[in-house]
Parts: sequence; structure tokens; C-alpha cells
Amino acid sequence: MLRHLGRRLRRHLVTIAGLITLAYLILPNVVVMLFSFNKPRGRFNITWQKFSLDAWQDPCGVAGLCGSLNLSLQIAVWATLGSTVLGTMIAFALVRYRFRARGAINSLIFLPMAMPEVVMAASLLTLFLNMGAQLGFWTILIAHIMFCLSFVVTAVKARVMSMDPRLEEAARDLYAGPVQTFLRVTLPIAAPGIAAGALLAFALSFDDFIITNFNAGSTVTFPMYVWGSAQRGTPVQINVIGTSMFVIAVLVVLGGQLISRRKNSTTTE
Repeated sequence: MLRHLGRRLRRHLVTIAGLITLAYLILPNVVVMLFSFNKPRGRFNITWQKFSLDAWQDPCGVAGLCGSLNLSLQIAVWATLGSTVLGTMIAFALVRYRFRARGAINSLIFLPMAMPEVVMAASLLTLFLNMGAQLGFWTILIAHIMFCLSFVVTAVKARVMSMDPRLEEAARDLYAGPVQTFLRVTLPIAAPGIAAGALLAFALSFDDFIITNFNAGSTVTFPMYVWGSAQRGTPVQINVIGTSMFVIAVLVVLGGQLISRRKNSTTTE
């Protein structure tokens, strides 16, 4: 019996380890979700007191919360657009073309990913101060585009490297022009990598605190609001916003999986 059980455990060891890791990652989100229905007696929402829907009925009931959330969403959207467009062009240039300093640029692309955020934040702050720039929305946006760019380039580059160039050659043999070939062949094939880079850039931008804190000035984003409120009392509405963002992210991922499955099923048929 014990030998049979040991064999089954060894056979499914990878699956069990994956489920344990997934549970470990999701557990904080479950706690945040649970405490979004709490009604604390004091200022801190850290002990369960009473089930309540008050925070869900009035998510903007705390002053400045929805304003900081709106600002973070704006910055994340613009940073995603900027880094995705620039990162996609850089990825295609690094894969498809040969030019001087190509190897050096490939190495420099990974520096923001490997560099500690405190060092990058201090360097950007020094740059902005030497340029005489006023810290605020635009300095945050420039900083976010800069560190999101590396992640987009990495995701798109991996996709472009796996593309079969014979498909584009076949399109040109069928008298398709450069623009038509790019829009109908190259872009659809590269779209999963571009979408992955864009989603990663949005998540990193919306979630960033260290670089934003250095270069924000008097501007308050949602992560900065959460950090500040943790010093004087965390409102339940923060858990509501966190739960909503988590649910939306899960729905987006599931929607992408369903769309890809439908496309695969139609192509196989």
C-alpha cells in the first residue's frame, strides 16, 4: 500500500508541486478578497470583525482613493501604449536587421530588468532634476515607459525569433506589398507576443511604487496611496479595489485562453 502510494506521489510530483505553488501565490489575494467584506471597528483592517457590503456599495467613500486609482490607470495605459509601440519596433529591429552596436543594444535592453529599482529610481530622479523638469505626471510616465520597455522587447523578441520567414516570403510571392504582408501575416503571428508584453507592461506600471515614489513629486498614485494609508489606517475600500483588479485580470486571462482555443479548433477543422 505504501509503495503504491509512493509511486503515485512520484508520478504526480510535478503536478502537486505546481498546485502548492499556485495556492501559495493565490493565498494573499484570497485574504485581500475576504477582508474586502469586513467591517473593522478601528482604523486597521487586519482582524475579522463582521461581514459587511458597505465598502462594496461605496468604493470611493474614502477621500483621494478613486482619484489616485484613476491617475494610476491613466499612467498605466499610456505607459503600456508607449512601451508596446517602441518595444515592438526595437524587437523587430534586433531580430530582423544587422547593424553596428547590435550586440551592445541587446545587452543594454536587459539592464533595467537586472538593475535594482532603487538605483534606477535615483538615477532617473537625478536626470530629471539636472534637466530642470517638474516632478509629476510626465516624469512618472517617462520613467514607466523606460522600465516597461525591456519587458516588452523581451516578450516580442521571443515571438519574432520563432516566426517562420517563409510565410512572409509566400505572401510576397503572391504579390502582397510590404504593408499588406505586415498587416495580414507578420502582425497576426507576432500578436500573442505583443499582447503578452502589453499586459506585462500594464501590470508593472500600475503596480510600481519605488520608481514612482522617487519621481512623483506631490503626485499620488494608487500604490503610493496604499502605502500612505497603511501608516494611519487601511480602509476596506483598498481591499475592494484590489479584489476588483484581481478578478478583472483573471477574466482577461481566461478570455484570452478561450479565444486562443477557439482559433486552434477552427484551424484544426
